[in-house]
Amino acid sequence: MIDVNLLRENPEIIRASQVARGADVELVDKAIEADKVRRAKQSEFENLRAEQNAHGKLVASAPKEEKQALVDTAKELSFKVKQLEADADKAAQDVFELMMKIDNVILEGVPPGGEDDFVVLKEVGEIKDFGFEAKDHLQLGEALDIIDTERGAKVSGARFYFLKGAGAQLELAIMNMGLNLAIENGFTAAITPTLVRPETMAGTGFLGEHSAEVYYLENDDLYLTGTSEVALAGLHSDEIIDPETPIRYAGWSTCYRREAGSHGKDTRGILRVHQFNKLEMFSYCHPDEASQEHERLLAFQEQMLQACELPYRVIDVAAGDLGSSAAKKYDVEAWVPTQGKYRELTSTSNCTTFQARRLNTRFKQDGKTHPVATLNGTLATTRWLVAILENHQREDGTVYVPKALQPFIGKEIIEPKG
Repeated sequence: MIDVNLLRENPEIIRASQVARGADVELVDKAIEADKVRRAKQSEFENLRAEQNAHGKLVASAPKEEKQALVDTAKELSFKVKQLEADADKAAQDVFELMMKIDNVILEGVPPGGEDDFVVLKEVGEIKDFGFEAKDHLQLGEALDIIDTERGAKVSGARFYFLKGAGAQLELAIMNMGLNLAIENGFTAAITPTLVRPETMAGTGFLGEHSAEVYYLENDDLYLTGTSEVALAGLHSDEIIDPETPIRYAGWSTCYRREAGSHGKDTRGILRVHQFNKLEMFSYCHPDEASQEHERLLAFQEQMLQACELPYRVIDVAAGDLGSSAAKKYDVEAWVPTQGKYRELTSTSNCTTFQARRLNTRFKQDGKTHPVATLNGTLATTRWLVAILENHQREDGTVYVPKALQPFIGKEIIEPKG
């Protein structure tokens, strides 16, 4: 949620952010007007309640012959106060609902525009010239008997799969290498819930434009999470914490996404699926340190890509592709040889105080409480297998295991059984 003081004092900043995102600018004006109405209704209610309190003292001290008339007036005042309180509460709810619809204010320097308007910040590593016709990750996975999408579809439907043998081992190797890196750098390992309450899901900003992506269990009023970011953001909701040094978690979870807006996209293989595993970094920090923390999370991600010996690039994501919660986001994309382009493996977002305002996570400073900043970034996930298999394939159909992963998987080469 945006800062109501910013809405009152500098609405142009919010309007400019909405324009850069391609979002609804009228929401800002509606919220300003609703806030004026709320303050007027609240003032009216408080003034009449003060009058009611003063009148109550008169009733208590009035002579007997005057008391009945004063009691009758008190009843009328009580009725009017309740009405005005209800009006003030409704006006406050109207403001809240409008504020929840306004996206986070982007940070200075974020490129305006949509999905294709990103800025490339760097390219790292050398794209291989195989000297033979490269196979895609599914061809490799099937030949090595480590990925089975056909039986995944038989059991669960489209965009499901089995990882078997070295495929399952490779995913665990990536996840465990990421977890080790996180722990070495002060993160607390966490296995998180994958079902959360509506207020937690809404608090992270995933029930707005992304609500169609979320699986909902109506009978239980619970949502399946598409990232452990959701549970970790709710971990300290309604709490006062001390972020003098960043409080960092590495959340390991199975993730679920409906991919409702992806009909016909990436239908082959395991690049875009309904269920996958992911290791997510999540950080609570002082708002003044959020930008520095964002760069740290990006550095950890790059360290992982380099350990996996993958050519990659880092992009500054455009405002219209940030999602509602992020004020700035980096994507790290690995080269996928058979597609001839970079594809996102991981991203990291600076959500500033947006999620913390919604979830009421605060810190104390100068005798007052303030919302903390929250940041997140993926350190490892299932789709990394796509880039690793394709970039490290050999002409004989086997796959080289990057040196950093070998201790976790116990082999240098993935080859067919037998």
